[in-house]
Amino acid sequence: MTGAAGPGAEIRVEGVAVSPGIAVGPLRVDLRRFSRPPSHPVASNRIEGELKRFRAALESTRKQISADRDTLASRTGGETAGIFDAHLQILDDVELLRRVEKRISEAGRNVESVFYDIVSTFIERLREAENPFFRERATDIEDVAGRVIANLSGTDPESESAAAEDHILFAHDLTPFTAARMDHRRALGFATVLGGYTSHAAIMARALQIPGVVGLHLPEAELERATTTALLDGYEGLLIINPSPATLESYRALAKAKEEREGGLEHLRHRLALTADGLHIILSANIEFGSELESVRDLGAEGIGLYRTEFFFFESGSPPDEDKQTANYTRFAQVMQHGGVIIRTLDVGGDKLHPEFAEREPNPFLGCRGIRLSLTEPAILKTQIRAILRASAAGKVRLMFPMISGMEELRTALALLRECREELRREGQTFDENLEAGCMIEVPSAAMQADHIAREVDFLSVGTNDLIQYTLAVDRGNEHVAHLYQPGHPAVLRLLKHTVDAAHANGIWAGICGEMAGERLFTPLLLGLGFDEFSVSPSQLLEVKEAISLLDSNQCRDFAEELLLYDTPKAVVEACASWAKIHFAKSVIPQSKEGRRRESSISSSSS
Repeated sequence: MTGAAGPGAEIRVEGVAVSPGIAVGPLRVDLRRFSRPPSHPVASNRIEGELKRFRAALESTRKQISADRDTLASRTGGETAGIFDAHLQILDDVELLRRVEKRISEAGRNVESVFYDIVSTFIERLREAENPFFRERATDIEDVAGRVIANLSGTDPESESAAAEDHILFAHDLTPFTAARMDHRRALGFATVLGGYTSHAAIMARALQIPGVVGLHLPEAELERATTTALLDGYEGLLIINPSPATLESYRALAKAKEEREGGLEHLRHRLALTADGLHIILSANIEFGSELESVRDLGAEGIGLYRTEFFFFESGSPPDEDKQTANYTRFAQVMQHGGVIIRTLDVGGDKLHPEFAEREPNPFLGCRGIRLSLTEPAILKTQIRAILRASAAGKVRLMFPMISGMEELRTALALLRECREELRREGQTFDENLEAGCMIEVPSAAMQADHIAREVDFLSVGTNDLIQYTLAVDRGNEHVAHLYQPGHPAVLRLLKHTVDAAHANGIWAGICGEMAGERLFTPLLLGLGFDEFSVSPSQLLEVKEAISLLDSNQCRDFAEELLLYDTPKAVVEACASWAKIHFAKSVIPQSKEGRRRESSISSSSS
């Protein structure tokens, strides 16, 4: 937190950006949390009455959650609203209900108190988990439990007063319950203490296109006096309380620049990504939800270069069956048609399938995740593969395996693919007999063996986020070492080059789908290394397409060869920055304070 402590002084708080945009308005503070209800003894002749109250509260909560699901479905589509199905499953947890009813009878206490104690124990176990996905599920359980207790106590959760004016909501956490009831016309954005990029609330906020910042640590005393204007920067992850006139003016200029930039790139929307010398680069999008499909297509993406299926899997709390998966993947194939979709098989850690029974791993990043986990659950993997194959009858579909670290894993996964093909043939199911199967290169061992891997797959796609992390032994979520996470590190560049060369030597194409692909600073380098496909976040599509159009592929090749001789990340980044200033001189993207700060932060982290 920065800024003076005096009344009316500007205060800047840094957090994590989870939904882009800029919002300016009064801050509405709501820090209510799941709290312990009063406890009192219950006579034995009133136990049955307590049990009836409990069952009635559960039924009321079910109706409320179902109504919220329908409300959100009407605004964002059924996919994100399906998150509430997981909440309904919590209410139907037979073991949880049995324990509550047993404890009421044994302890002779009111149901609110008993329910709170049992649920709180489980929530604390989740909050202590190392994996963020696991921790964030605690919020879902807390949300449901809070509704149940509100219904037990006679507090109507439906009666929360709506804000009478436009506002930025600051909450301890933005639960799906709160998000469903947000009046999009009044809620300009949200800021929270808890949460992460993969939290359900963040997911829905992106679908609702509401700016959001999480992980904001601000003393409640400061919030209590923050009753005037606040500014929320969902691009940089900033909450600015009592912004000065100068700050407001700078953000007005930034908003205008963004609007002008977007308008200046409109002519590229439906053009192919061609370099200045006519080389066609396939420019695709990374997405997580079906609700993004139409907008991605309208932005001119040639295809979906990475469909992350994790959120689809867990929106209902359990893996979807084959028919549901087939219907989902078929929609992707139909909407994207010519360019098609690359569907990545489930890429999660070992604690995400059945978290209540999972054993905590001492180091989940080096544990059972990605293809390792899928191969321990072959039935789940085969169901997904079969669904992907069946969807391929409707359009261009490719399949991609994540976190491959060696040939044994790859060959086992490909054997399952062959097995699924044979099963579908015997069943008379139609599918694309020529469906391409690829492999993600995100582990150094896979990059070093890319020549062997390329002989057995149809394409390679580099996931730079993990490749950089594993190559440099840096957890980018660890604030103590995050500055060592360096995309321009010479070792990373050599692995990228080795991977692309291995693909081309074996007659297949190579793509790149990590965050590095969407950073214009590295576009000349990645072009020069020879990548055939870039898959980026939807918001980066037009900017990267413009960057490609301003570059000569032959000059980029020479530039990349030069960079491969450098021995420090700082030297690489400085050279990329110099190249960008020269070759992007005709760009409609202004050299704004924002752009300079981004380049500066990359450079300083590489020193």
